[in-house]
Amino acid sequence: MTTTDPRLERRRELGAFLRARREHTTPRDVGLPGSARRRTPGLRREELAALAGISTTWYTFLEQGRDVRPSHQVLSAIADALRLARPERAHLRALAAEDDAPLERHEFLAPEVADVPALLDPSPAYVTGSSYDLLAWNAAAAELLRGATDTTGPNLARWVFLHPLARDVLPDWALVAQGVLARLRTNAGKHPGSARFLRLEHELRAASPEADAWWARYDIATDRSGIKRVRTAAGEERTLRFASFRVADQPEQVLTVYRPD
Repeated sequence: MTTTDPRLERRRELGAFLRARREHTTPRDVGLPGSARRRTPGLRREELAALAGISTTWYTFLEQGRDVRPSHQVLSAIADALRLARPERAHLRALAAEDDAPLERHEFLAPEVADVPALLDPSPAYVTGSSYDLLAWNAAAAELLRGATDTTGPNLARWVFLHPLARDVLPDWALVAQGVLARLRTNAGKHPGSARFLRLEHELRAASPEADAWWARYDIATDRSGIKRVRTAAGEERTLRFASFRVADQPEQVLTVYRPD
């Protein structure tokens, strides 16, 4: 049986993240002159290395997933050069950490947490796991996310991208879907080589052109609060406020609660 070295997978994920961010950072973003003749999207490796004050060869090793270990100062310099936002900086540090933790972690939902959504009825509420599995929900959430809880092992990302009702429920589907995928992509980066995340990635990318295009961008997002438009089964559009809360003992599990705006 072949085993995967978690450190190797983490270095590969680090390289993929750096490359994606570099290709989405334009010369204008960092005060460099542009050129119509540029073949490389975004910054060239040598340009980023110069901005970060490191050698091009050493930076190239990072993108290639070589066994090099950047210091906190170097990571900060690269983050500054790429103009990374706070969540992206945290993701960069997490990927650069040497961690031999198991790639698969059991998604155990404590009974006292599983009971919370029912206590919040009639406000829609649900708990998602690290790969966006729906671990617990109340009747109001099942009514709000029509079709999402009708299958065995329901998954919010799978519903958003693959269920035919999702685009009807979500008038701002593209915006919501990009946010869901960015948060899923962020979590997947913390579990390099995880069969659970890889299966979900392959399923979404194979069936959804949007998921396939957006996954390669490697956008980073964290759970948040905000406002979301939804459409009921009767065709009525409603605006709901929502807030997300991490479970203290399982920080990758998130309770999300909605209420009318």
